[in-house]
Amino acid sequence: MENAVELSQVTKSFGSHIAVNELSLNVPAGSVYGFIGPNGSGKTTTLRMIMNIYYPEKGSIRVFGETLHGSWTDRIGYLPEERGLYKKMTVRDILNFYGRLKNGTDLNTRITDWLERFELTEWANKKVETLSKGMSQKVQFIATVISRPEMVILDEPFSGLDPVNAEVLKDAVLQLQKDGTTVIFSTHDMAVAEKMCNFIFMIFKGNKVLDGSMSAIQDKYGADTIRVRIDGHSDLLREIDGVDKINDYGQVQELRMRNGTDSQDLLTAIMSKARVHHFEIARPSLHDIFVRIAGPEAEEATHA
Repeated sequence: MENAVELSQVTKSFGSHIAVNELSLNVPAGSVYGFIGPNGSGKTTTLRMIMNIYYPEKGSIRVFGETLHGSWTDRIGYLPEERGLYKKMTVRDILNFYGRLKNGTDLNTRITDWLERFELTEWANKKVETLSKGMSQKVQFIATVISRPEMVILDEPFSGLDPVNAEVLKDAVLQLQKDGTTVIFSTHDMAVAEKMCNFIFMIFKGNKVLDGSMSAIQDKYGADTIRVRIDGHSDLLREIDGVDKINDYGQVQELRMRNGTDSQDLLTAIMSKARVHHFEIARPSLHDIFVRIAGPEAEEATHA
């Protein structure tokens, strides 16, 4: 599979702070590629280097097989995390404006189609300042894709959207992929990344710590997770031998087994303390892996 983006040993600093450290990364063409990581980890800096907004001090970036130059941007749609629209313009006018900036064609038809898909038709001739936050976000997404870019970069596209609008946007992103567009998006929603992305990249303190398909990432961490639902309080599970950590979700508990623990022995031990309604051997979720790498647990291990 060809790569839409190739980063090789890319480094970017701001003063004495290294935001991205010798990062190498390949984004396959036609994929949905998820960027995850804590705030300040280097996600947005990396996206902005791909967009030619920031320039690396070291390393190389190739987009569509070519080295860094400004003409990329006509082929890329970019939705920054900091949203911004011209509030005095009407919705249709601003979409036409953004479409023309990227040399888009058949704009009126495409605008009509997108507004209908996002249930914004009745707002087409109203000023942006009259829109709700959710509607504004949908308009900005349309502005990002209206020119049919070959690649779309979305920085936290689902942030602040209610479940209904998040579902609409999710469907739109997957349709872009079906149409051949490469989609890169950053997100703090691990469930969205896990379900949508062909590949996931995690950056932590400027360094790449995960990169691959979800199944490959989960295989790396093994099947050490047990999901249970029992009668009684989760405290009943805390003294069971072989359990390294308990993540209590109220109705369901996730137990992380110690190395060498037999899951059947664990089930027997749990049944001796409580009635078991559900017992599942599972690979760790992306949320769990994220916390293992970037959460307080990782910090404690680092300073131990």
